[in-house]
Amino acid sequence: MIQGLIFDKDGTLFDFRRSWARWVHHLLDELATNEAHRRMLAEAIHFDLDRDDFGAESPVIGCTAPEIADDLLPLLPGMAKEPLVARMNALAVGAAMAEAVPLLPLFQRLQARGLKIGLATNDTEAPARAHLRNHGVLELFDFVAGYDSGFGGKPAPGQLAAFARLTGLMPGRVAMIGDSRHDMEAGRAAGMICIAVLTGIATRDELAPHADVVLPDIGALPDWLDAFVPA
Repeated sequence: MIQGLIFDKDGTLFDFRRSWARWVHHLLDELATNEAHRRMLAEAIHFDLDRDDFGAESPVIGCTAPEIADDLLPLLPGMAKEPLVARMNALAVGAAMAEAVPLLPLFQRLQARGLKIGLATNDTEAPARAHLRNHGVLELFDFVAGYDSGFGGKPAPGQLAAFARLTGLMPGRVAMIGDSRHDMEAGRAAGMICIAVLTGIATRDELAPHADVVLPDIGALPDWLDAFVPA
């Protein structure tokens, strides 16, 4: 029996393209000195301004803010990394997230099953909590970790192991739900069931070899849980 669910945030709870394209535009507005510079910065993080979309290699998809900053800093002479990361995180706190599915009724249903619920994101913890709070679901989570919470970031399994440890659950009775290979690798390394969803950038073909199951979105979880039979 599955007793716990730990979710990625961006691309899983929230539609990645609709949510984070806005954040990129706001960031570029602050950093770029002109249109040519804006395009150079966008290219550095694999964001196509003409299509308003992310390339598969964009660090925004699965990397931490300091890692994204490393790609931008060569184009920002005179700017130090720490204030850039701080500004990126401040913009993330206020970023308007687009729900992949209606979150409150879904998480109320999951909590009513007696499931422990966690969040593991490569975002920082403060924006993660703000995004959950803004959508009325923060109090339904038993555990929230960002890359700065002391457990590391994905694809390492530290956040997931901490969730299992702090809730007293066996990892094999926990499912990791995410939209990226990083999520699946973290789940596998933690000894958890791996559930991929298609509300991020990665395709079914990219995720299927690394997941136990691929669902269209997290709204399909209740029916999948009803049908789940342990191997």
